[in-house]
Amino acid sequence: MKKILLIGLLGIALFGYLAKNVQTTQIVQNVFAAGASNSASASNSALQNAIDNQQSNVQVAGAGEVIKVLGDDLKGSRHQRFIVKIASGGTLLVAHNIDLAPRINGLNVGDIVEFYGVYEFNNKGGVIHWTHHDPRGQHIGGWLKHNGSTYQ
Repeated sequence: MKKILLIGLLGIALFGYLAKNVQTTQIVQNVFAAGASNSASASNSALQNAIDNQQSNVQVAGAGEVIKVLGDDLKGSRHQRFIVKIASGGTLLVAHNIDLAPRINGLNVGDIVEFYGVYEFNNKGGVIHWTHHDPRGQHIGGWLKHNGSTYQ
């Protein structure tokens, strides 16, 4: 599973780099939809739309409760991994690149994490990645927020 996830993430990164276009219109629409309110449920609406329509490579904002903290993925770029439950009841894997952004130390089950990144659909709910800046400046920077701190 880790290898498949890593290969998928690398493929997505390569596709994004080659395309040099991250569906700007869709991103702008999702950012405005997600930013319409500061509440977690409004932020999750663009995300829920992507989930419902089984879309991938969609820039989204949202929030969720940590229900499981997983071990770091140490193959290739290192990723801190955890699962969040969003307002709709669905779950998402967050894969946060800790080679490009600081890790969230002290992350615990029950904590609330806000996120801004790229959603990728899968049959388990999906993955949120690109929760960090892009050192090349070719991709919209993402972030995680936890206990008043921003990780990007």
